[in-house]
This record gives sequence, structure tokens and C-alpha cells, in this order.
Amino acid sequence: MNLSAPLEKAYLRDGLTARDAQRKAEWIAFGPAVFQASRIMVKWGILEMLRNSDNGLTMSEIVERTGKTPYAIKVLMEASLCIGTVMLAEDREHFLLTKTGWCLLTDRLTQVNMAFNHDVNYEGWFRLEESLEQGRPVGLEHFGDWPTVYEGLSCLPPEVQDSWFGFDHFYSDSSFDAALAVVFGRKPRTLLDVGGNTGRWALRCVDYDDDVRVTIMDLPQQIGMMREYVAGKNGADRIDGYGINLLNPLAPFPTERHYDVIWMSQFLDCFGEDEIESILRRAAAIMDDGSRLCIMETFWDRQNFELASFCLTMTSLYFAAIANGNSKMYHSEDMERIVRKAGLEVEAIHDDLGYGHSIMVCRKKEK
Repeated sequence: MNLSAPLEKAYLRDGLTARDAQRKAEWIAFGPAVFQASRIMVKWGILEMLRNSDNGLTMSEIVERTGKTPYAIKVLMEASLCIGTVMLAEDREHFLLTKTGWCLLTDRLTQVNMAFNHDVNYEGWFRLEESLEQGRPVGLEHFGDWPTVYEGLSCLPPEVQDSWFGFDHFYSDSSFDAALAVVFGRKPRTLLDVGGNTGRWALRCVDYDDDVRVTIMDLPQQIGMMREYVAGKNGADRIDGYGINLLNPLAPFPTERHYDVIWMSQFLDCFGEDEIESILRRAAAIMDDGSRLCIMETFWDRQNFELASFCLTMTSLYFAAIANGNSKMYHSEDMERIVRKAGLEVEAIHDDLGYGHSIMVCRKKEK
């Protein structure tokens, strides 16, 4: 398994002392409690109160300001002290915010991940083992009776939708500026946005180039949500919709026009390997020598930081228990192998776009 240089350094050795290893093991054992206590510290405004205080706050001051019971505040503050989000001042009475607490409170990446994991994943992950054994998203059942989360996305509770889209958009939006430069370096006039969701990328494309026309291909219910989202926005008249269930291996890609670029952003990670091959074969069927397929993904092996790799491999467990039961955040070598099986070849890979994205540019195999 090939890894980026920073990840090789992190994952090819076990440099922990026995004491550090035990601490990490106990952190894992109490992980759910650590998560929920820290989430409540943010939700109840306690970490923000500490940040805004000059000399910290005592337990009784926190009770008074929050209006919560002394018991609730005491168990939260003592737990947070051991978690490391707060610390004691020298007088041993006042609590102060730590650097970790500050990150929990202010870091946008952490906020997005925490909301996503609480609202979308937390209850479903209780059934992760069943999901892995059965190869289907058993954890999705507490939301509704759909085979995958995508069919039910428009029916999820509003707060769950907000966290789902917030997670999805945060990662993709960070890469859009760099991605536009890569894609439009080829000056495409037509672009097929596969799995275009609400149309955020399509809107960026028609705003970036006044001559491009974009077709968004997604589930029919997603096309409906997209039309509502783009309505009245600049360039919306150059955005078309094409409803399709891509899990149907007989469902063809549109052929009413030639597409210079076929775009798949944070899309193929929503499918298992056989499904990806089927999708790529159907994409290859409408390509010619001048067409390019651009796959933008956060490949976990091409990250520059261990933290990014950690977040991505943990996200694979969301796919297992909630999304569909058979997809993941892929290693780039696995994706290249599937690309070749589908009759395509990788022409180039552009790394370090936004929060760890890469664009894999593919063309039809030369005969």
C-alpha cells in the first residue's frame, strides 16, 4: 500500500510508550462520552463563556450563567477537565479554556464534523457491526426505509439535512476555485456534472465561463431540489437537469449533446467498486478522444497530514452504516485500478486542492 511521505512516517511505526498506548485505548473506550460531553459544552455556551472571560469562571458562576443544575455543570466540567478542553487556573477554583477547547469552539472543520457526526451518524453507528456484516446501511433505518441515504435525503429532518449538506459542501467548496482552473484549462463548452446535487458546482461553472453549458445528472428528486436552488441565479438558464438512477446498470448517460468534460466531484465515493466500474463504463461510452473525465475525490493516501487521513477513513464508516453499506473514501490506487477496468486511463492527477482534494483526469484508452 503506497502512502504519501507524511503518512508513511505516521503509519509505518508504533512509537507510543506503553502508558501512551493505554491512554489512547481508554480514550477509544470512552469515545462516545467524550464526544457528547464536548458537544454539550459547545451547545450550552460554556466554552464560549470561558473564552470571553478575563480570568476564567468558577463552577458556581457557570451554573448561574447557564441556568443549569450544579450537578449537570459539575459532571460536565470535571469530564472536560480530563478530556482537555478546559483547565484549572492557579487558584484551583477558576476554569480556563485550553487550546483544544478553543479549536472545538472556533475551528470550522471541527464544527462541521461534529454536527455531521451527531445529527447524521451517531445513532446509526450503534448498528455499524450489523451494517458491515450485511453489506447494507442498517444504521439508516432510524431515519426511514430507504436502500441508501440518497433516496431519502429530501425527506430527512431539516437539522439532519443541514448537517449533511454542511459537511458535503464544506469539503467540496474549499476546492472549487482550484478545480475551476484545472477543468477550464481545457476550455470546455459543455460539461456533464454527474451527481451534481443542489447545483453549487454548476453555478460556479456558469459564473466562471459565460459560454459553458452544464447538465446536472442525478436522482430525479435531487434534480427537483437543484431546480429550486438555482432558480433566479446568474447563469441558471445554462444549467439543465437529467434525472437518472445510476445504480441501474442499464441506465445510459445522456447523448443529446457531446460533453467536453464529464465531472464527478465527491461522487464515486458514494458507490462500491462494481458500481463505480459500471458508472465509468457508461461514461466512457459517450466519450471520444477529445473528452476528459475529471474525478475529484479526497483520496486518503494522498493527504499531507495524518489528521486529514484520519477524518477520511472515519468517514468511510458513515458510508458503511448510513449512506449505502458498500462505499468508502478510496485509496487512489484502488480508483486507478477501477478506471482501467472501465476502459479508461489516468492522464494526470492534480493534488492539494482545498481540504485535501485531488482531481484524477481520465481519457479513453488508446486503441
